[in-house]
Amino acid sequence: MLKIYHNPRCRKSREALALLESRASEFETILYLQSPPTPHELKGILNRLGLKAHEIVRTQEGLWKDQFKGKDWSEAELIDLMCEHPKLIERPLIFSDTQGVVGRPLENLENFLSQL
Repeated sequence: MLKIYHNPRCRKSREALALLESRASEFETILYLQSPPTPHELKGILNRLGLKAHEIVRTQEGLWKDQFKGKDWSEAELIDLMCEHPKLIERPLIFSDTQGVVGRPLENLENFLSQL
């Protein structure tokens, strides 16, 4: 089953959710700001996405710029940081048990869904 890490306040996340609602028969919506992933869960998601932690950090987020920018972070440190501060996680993330995609731009999600 597909899952989406969703932030209802984000326009791109709402667009991805609407696309899933129109194309996917079944999926789970995870409000990740309210229920952040554990480091183990985020590592698994990164593996499905085929990405490293630095590739899903929201570096334009004020929190990142104010507190974390310019430091040399290891993979494990970034994962822990994103779990502690989930607003630093890029959104939306859509994934299954074996693969996933960052749904921004929306075409990424369209291509992902067409390959399922």
